[in-house]
Amino acid sequence: MKRWFIVGWGALMVWTHVLTSPVLAADTANGAKLFEVHCVGCHVNGGNIIRRNKTLKLKTLERNKVNTIDAIATLVANGKANMSAYKDRLTQPEIEDVSAYVLEQANKGWR
Repeated sequence: MKRWFIVGWGALMVWTHVLTSPVLAADTANGAKLFEVHCVGCHVNGGNIIRRNKTLKLKTLERNKVNTIDAIATLVANGKANMSAYKDRLTQPEIEDVSAYVLEQANKGWR
């Protein structure tokens, strides 16, 4: 998606565009904070204390086809089985932030 911004320096105005994607638009530092408040109780270090085979590890996310920010965000928003829905507790940007953080950590091996 292209977004256009006006950047101004005194009397000089310049039009510029920025290519954005969900990964670039998300604030993973905020996602980390949200994860600590809302998710870490069940998902310490990307694990799962309720259902051991439903971790946030990359192999598990890939196996369950939840290995994109959009797929993770859908799961966070709507919940599934034992996982609660967070669409009434978090804003859409917050859901995107925490989803980007989860995918980032999964790609890093939760280190």
